Amino acid sequence: MTKISLRLALLSSALLASAAIAYGTSPLALFEEGEDRPGGVAATADDHGRNAFSLDAPALTEQQKTDFAVGNSFFKKPWVAAPSSTTARDGLGPHFVARSCGACHTEDGRGSPPNFTNGLQDEQPLSLLLRLSIPGNKPDPRYGGQFNNDAVEGVKPEGKVKITYREIAGQFTDGEPYSLRAPTYTLGDLAYGKTHAKLMMSPRVAPQMIGLGLLEAISEKDILANAARQKAEGLGIKGKPNYVNDVYSGKTMLGRFGWKANVATVAHQSAGAFNGDIGITSKHFPKEECMPVQKDCLHAPNGGKPEISEKILDKVILYSRTLAVPSRRDPQNPDVLRGKQVFKESNCVSCHTASYTTAHFKAVPVLSGQKIWPYTDLLIHDMGDGLADGRPDGLANGKQWKTPPLWGLGLVPAVNEHSQYLHDGRARNLMEAVLWHGGEAENAKQAVLKLSKADRDMLLKFLQSL
Repeated sequence: MTKISLRLALLSSALLASAAIAYGTSPLALFEEGEDRPGGVAATADDHGRNAFSLDAPALTEQQKTDFAVGNSFFKKPWVAAPSSTTARDGLGPHFVARSCGACHTEDGRGSPPNFTNGLQDEQPLSLLLRLSIPGNKPDPRYGGQFNNDAVEGVKPEGKVKITYREIAGQFTDGEPYSLRAPTYTLGDLAYGKTHAKLMMSPRVAPQMIGLGLLEAISEKDILANAARQKAEGLGIKGKPNYVNDVYSGKTMLGRFGWKANVATVAHQSAGAFNGDIGITSKHFPKEECMPVQKDCLHAPNGGKPEISEKILDKVILYSRTLAVPSRRDPQNPDVLRGKQVFKESNCVSCHTASYTTAHFKAVPVLSGQKIWPYTDLLIHDMGDGLADGRPDGLANGKQWKTPPLWGLGLVPAVNEHSQYLHDGRARNLMEAVLWHGGEAENAKQAVLKLSKADRDMLLKFLQSL
């Protein structure tokens, strides 16, 4: 053992000894080697401020760092309508949600619902979009598979999204009150007539971009092992994989990305978002989604076929795969370790699987063989009626959602200046996010409701340290 590691071990022992006095019989979780570097040696960075989600993985080669910078540029700079002298960045729309990837993933971070003033919606959603479908997993015949509330000149936006909230009051077992806000989504000012009578809508807020390549590098057998373990535990947790079509491989693959694990690879996710959110075509997504009734959309000029080249798109994909994960803050603090123990005792760990070692990852070899700590099983779970959107997605039904990774959770306020969580940003803080859990997670929520105020605070300190 080196002198430095010996000193660290002694310091950790001293902290635990003093914590034992402070916490009495309340057990503390152990600090595990490596959990302070959740992206592994290759992809953990130490910035905890505004740029915490925007740094490249330290292990990238010089060429990869150059490609990362180019990908960053095309991710963050706005696209413009065609025709334009800026031929490398024209082709926006005709319908779109945002003019750039970075407009939704601000600072590569988490989006949020629009702001409200005195209960009134200030603006149209930007980093929250609505997926649309009708029974049979088909797009709405007039508005397609996604509602786009913006458009280029000469084309009508599809309409406007109105969000309203109602408060749901509750209280912890010790009597402390809380309130949750339940959203309702309404489409108005429809440009192309009424939506289908059986339209299903699913709100999706833009998630943070960190560690995506590492999640892609987790072996499928490790993800399926999570489902087998949960079944064997017999505690009502029944995670399932979502198998989906991947346009890059042309195969059915295990879904890992999106709020319902409805996308298998970062490549598909990136190209699909360019097409669906910005209206930019590529080799694998060669057409804008202009429905037959949308004549102005069908006749709008384009920026070439395709509008983004494979060469440039590949650099955006590399960028998206190699954004580093921020290091932990105070992971050996006794309060944090007590919170980690509460997280375990409440059985949050059954779905939020703490760690993996990544398999060989051909796309970005430096991400292979990394011990990572994302806190997700990458499976879909029934989360109860409260969070249900009623819309199937691949094999996921209207109540099922993917367990989201928790790394970077505590840095959302620093990066994005808000603390809104869950798939549609309804939770105004981390505790509200916990209290929305139902279905397979109902027992975990009930355990949290019964916690003492001190243990609730410790649980939040643990989550904020991730």
